[in-house]
Amino acid sequence: MKYRLGVDVGGTNTDAVILTPDDSVVAKTKTPVTEDVASSIRYAAQTVLKESELAPSEISHAMLGTTQVTNAIIERQRLNKVGLIRIGAPATLAVPPLTGWPAALKSVVQYASVMVSGGHEFDGRTMGKLDLDAIRRFLDRHADAIAAVSVTAVFAPVNAEHELSVRDLISAEYPHLPVSLSHEIGSVGLLERENATVLNAAVTKVAGLAATAFQNALREVGIEASLYFAQNDGTLMAMDYALRYPILTVACGPTNSMRGAAHLSRLDDAVIIDVGGTSSDIGMIRGGFPRQSSLAVEVGGVRTNFRMPDLIALGLGGGSRVRTVDGRVTVGPDSVGYRIVEQGLVFGGNILTFTDVAVAQGHASIGRRTPPVDAELSRAAYAEAIRMVEEGIDRIKTSSEAVPLIAVGGGSALLPDHLAGVSEVIRPDHYDVANAIGAAIAQVSGRVDRIYAMTGRAREDVMQEAVSTAKAEAVRAGADVATLDVIEIEEIPLAYLPSNASRVRVTVAGQLAGESA
Repeated sequence: MKYRLGVDVGGTNTDAVILTPDDSVVAKTKTPVTEDVASSIRYAAQTVLKESELAPSEISHAMLGTTQVTNAIIERQRLNKVGLIRIGAPATLAVPPLTGWPAALKSVVQYASVMVSGGHEFDGRTMGKLDLDAIRRFLDRHADAIAAVSVTAVFAPVNAEHELSVRDLISAEYPHLPVSLSHEIGSVGLLERENATVLNAAVTKVAGLAATAFQNALREVGIEASLYFAQNDGTLMAMDYALRYPILTVACGPTNSMRGAAHLSRLDDAVIIDVGGTSSDIGMIRGGFPRQSSLAVEVGGVRTNFRMPDLIALGLGGGSRVRTVDGRVTVGPDSVGYRIVEQGLVFGGNILTFTDVAVAQGHASIGRRTPPVDAELSRAAYAEAIRMVEEGIDRIKTSSEAVPLIAVGGGSALLPDHLAGVSEVIRPDHYDVANAIGAAIAQVSGRVDRIYAMTGRAREDVMQEAVSTAKAEAVRAGADVATLDVIEIEEIPLAYLPSNASRVRVTVAGQLAGESA
């Protein structure tokens, strides 16, 4: 029998689980995150191996959910200098690349940019000849100073020919430069797609470091398994695929928790809250998968249009600091994080946290002592925290009807059993490691989101082409082609465009390659 190891590295804790082929939990652990990340992964893997009494060779697949890419963007650290190529002049000259980016992030990421002729119309017709000579001159001038290249062409999701030509040029003449192509990352909408592509190019080094740390940590405990990264739609991608599209790991932690919550509760439609040590994420599952955002999403202050889960993030967690400011009690957004076991009152420290007031109010039994906190202050602080949670739940819901709430994450033990707008609060077994379970149970997916000109084509042929493209992406990401199922298919007629154009979205998912045999 072969087993799966799921690991999720959050802002406060590293969680790990070992699951059987039928998704039963064999062992689990939760350990504080370390500065180098790898040591906490190694320790967590050692702990669950010891608890399960399994040999390292019995682990066939290992999955990692990590915040490393997200943190790098937010903190503006460890990012590549990127060379930006935009194809579509003169039509796209009015708005320069990275317009609207935070100045601090833009200065870290952008090294040089060029806008050249080429690109396509919405129906795939060529706008102009691609100027490869201008691109070659640009790269000759900057290739030694940049660490990655982003390529964005007008309507590349419709016709990617010019982006692929640039990729071929770079692969042949500048093979040391990783290339991010916009049609593989974002959707229709030039500026947002370009932003997502530049971010992807900027974080390839960070993703490589995370992948190496994961591999080395597991190798040190004797695990030689097929490795996968969790992505933000609740599915997985093989390691080499993740290194090409690391931006897809942004927000994978909350989606892991939502998938894990759905699995543990046996519910496919519900509101999920994942309460950690630093923050809480609220989302919804539909059919067992996270509901995706239909709006442009900001990542680190940058407006993008690649797929993202529909989430509401609260600066509220078990380690959130409680203060009184101008007579008003506040909870968070700053947190002591993993240092709560040293600094929280219930552990003998001297900093008042959300955990302390929950214990003082009798909603949890944690720590070594009853926290010495004023009763009125603890009541006001707990009420403020619950107000934040109930407001978040109300915002994520699509109707006023009460719905079930699945509470997961270690900090969810601090919440009460009754909340406004909620029919019942469900804390399933193993709720504290739902994120690692979500990573371990996930399938591999493929997705297409493109505009198709329907004139002269049968609708069935267009849909079949889109499904085939999504399946090919899933196989590239590490799925077994024989197990693929269509999860979502959506056609949106675009009445404002001629040629009877439609936007088609297809998502497919299947088992890990080699696991279904």
